[in-house]
Amino acid sequence: MATTPIPKKILARQHEITADFTRLVHAHVDDLLAGYATEALEIRDFAGQLCIHPTHLSNTLKLTTGEAPCAIFERRLVAAAKELLADPRLTAAEVAARLTYDPSNFTKFFKRFVGVTPKQYREKLWAA
Repeated sequence: MATTPIPKKILARQHEITADFTRLVHAHVDDLLAGYATEALEIRDFAGQLCIHPTHLSNTLKLTTGEAPCAIFERRLVAAAKELLADPRLTAAEVAARLTYDPSNFTKFFKRFVGVTPKQYREKLWAA
């Protein structure tokens, strides 16, 4: 069975969607950090900004990056959390609030991705 090659125009669009999604995620997290956004967007919100269906966004990102959209978004949130936790003037609760989490859920989220709680992360960071 012969396979039909994917036209370059379609491949270019897939990479354009991936780049636009990544740009939107970084801009949104930057807005959260700056206090301009008070609610975290969901994947369907990003898809809406790109004028595509959430399933199409998910399928495209899985094809081009091998990752789901939520994995890309969560990785950026973890990086932002690490940046904020490095600031000794902010409590873990303030970091959670800035990223639109309640402290308990933030601790669970952070531990799931980093392997330690925010408090343990800070202790390791400051001990180094």
